[in-house]
Amino acid sequence: MVDSGELTTSDSQPQEHHLRLAVPASLEKFDNRFTEWAWGLLKLDFTGIAFAAFFFCWSLTPSLLPRDWLFQGLIGGINSAIGYGVGTAIGWAVERYLLSGRRWWPLPEPVPSAIKVFVPVASIVAAIIMLVYAAGWQREIAALTDAEGTTTSGYIRTLGLSLLVGGLLISIWRVLHDLVKLIARQLMRRFHWSRSVANGVGVLVVTVLFFMLVDGVLVRGIYAATNSIFSLQNSTTRDGVVEPQDPMKSGSPESAAPWDTLGFEGRNFVSRGLDAQELEAATGKPAMDPIRVYAGLESAEDPEERMDLVIKELERTGAFQRKVLVVIPTTGTGWVNPTAAQAIELVHGGDTALVASQYSYLPSWVSFLADQEKAQAAGRLLIERVHERWLQEPEATRPKFMVYGESLGVMAGAGAFDTLQAARDTADGILWVGPPNATQLWRSIEKRRDPGTPEVAPVYADGLAGVRFADRSEDIPADGMTWPQPRVLFVQHPSDPVVWWSPDLMFNRPEWLKEVPGFDRSPSMKWFPVVTFWQVSADLGNAAGVPDGHGHNYGTSVLDAWISVAQPEGWTAAETERVRSALVVAVKSEGPEK
Repeated sequence: MVDSGELTTSDSQPQEHHLRLAVPASLEKFDNRFTEWAWGLLKLDFTGIAFAAFFFCWSLTPSLLPRDWLFQGLIGGINSAIGYGVGTAIGWAVERYLLSGRRWWPLPEPVPSAIKVFVPVASIVAAIIMLVYAAGWQREIAALTDAEGTTTSGYIRTLGLSLLVGGLLISIWRVLHDLVKLIARQLMRRFHWSRSVANGVGVLVVTVLFFMLVDGVLVRGIYAATNSIFSLQNSTTRDGVVEPQDPMKSGSPESAAPWDTLGFEGRNFVSRGLDAQELEAATGKPAMDPIRVYAGLESAEDPEERMDLVIKELERTGAFQRKVLVVIPTTGTGWVNPTAAQAIELVHGGDTALVASQYSYLPSWVSFLADQEKAQAAGRLLIERVHERWLQEPEATRPKFMVYGESLGVMAGAGAFDTLQAARDTADGILWVGPPNATQLWRSIEKRRDPGTPEVAPVYADGLAGVRFADRSEDIPADGMTWPQPRVLFVQHPSDPVVWWSPDLMFNRPEWLKEVPGFDRSPSMKWFPVVTFWQVSADLGNAAGVPDGHGHNYGTSVLDAWISVAQPEGWTAAETERVRSALVVAVKSEGPEK
């Protein structure tokens, strides 16, 4: 009988040089068999599991917008898979280069086996505890954005979905890894190459094949399928939308742009809006029937012919004799913010002409990923062609030439201008709402902002260069005396992921996360490598799913912004509130971008 902890020796085996703990044989046998069975089934690396849990807990930290359990499950699974890959790589490097195949520590076998069992159990427990804290953070963000908060019990579902997503991604990686080993074995057997060379060639072959598959087959296939799906939607019409009879609208019987060619969003745009009588009732002032001109993808064969049609429609409707002409580069599907369109017409009593054109079947997020150059080219062509025709009118009588853009429409519109001065030389006023972070003109102004001013609310040239930034209605500049015309105004929420998402988030902490947070961003949000990128990427999926005034939902703040840029003569604060009330009623049936 041997006391616990006593050194043991065997006549049949040489004494080992490390400590042997006296563990009952039955327990040791059970522990080893259980561990071998579990790891044989899952083939998981316990170092990878530890890092996966760490990355998962990181992913639960707050970001820009409240995330329900579904979004958080997706982002948690992606980050867990990344963490698992990092952990296995670190474990392999330590084992190969630091330990040189030696034992990790001079302890008996059951202890490392017990650790391998303990790690996944501890990881699950840590994840559940972190989920409880995460639910609290989500309620904090929901309060900041006026959204509905989550419950702790409901948020626990995140863990199950994350395990499924992470497991799927790890399985894909293992298939690729096994393919590398298969190629390496064939090379070693057939050509007698060394293992290191064969593995290197295997990695190269699989990498090339993988990217060819993703870029050449999956991405293009998904793009084609998406384009096909949304082209079918483009042929439909929203409930309640009917062909306009007003000759001031494209798609009317007098129009050169047939109703059935305008597309889903185009038909919605031209059929909406108030007529002269309704505008008078809303504003208490005389009004005109507003002009809305639109060309859909099917209205002409190519972009140049669509622009010819746009110019023809502007001439037919008398758009160049109105007080204000507003060019609106659209988002991917050709969507125009109905709130903004109605606000412009209410402010100017219908003495307006709004012009837009569709360039894609795809929604904004797909166009942003796959069609940025197309969006910019379409915006440039629309602005240049309309401006070119506008210049032919007598300077004394031609309307103000204004530009409005929202979301991807900002990128499309800004693509027409190489510099801020070029924009101000072209237009009498520009309003850009929710600019994507990749918008080059926006980025160049942000980078050259005055020292000491924050990225979320920058000041450029002390506000005297004609461009300003605002993050909510009360911060939109109303004093026209110190703001030279033409005016360019960017409106951007601190919580808008469209504005702040960038691939740079992967490995670089941005300025806006070093600053004091804006009015609707949680101070609990921190930057973590890789994780923050995926968090904000997930926020993009819910960018417009929060109440007005937060995220990518700008509500009636476009009214205040437009008044600030256009500076209608004799305008009062009382008129702003009267128009705001009418605006809310007029657009209540209009939905956000689809």
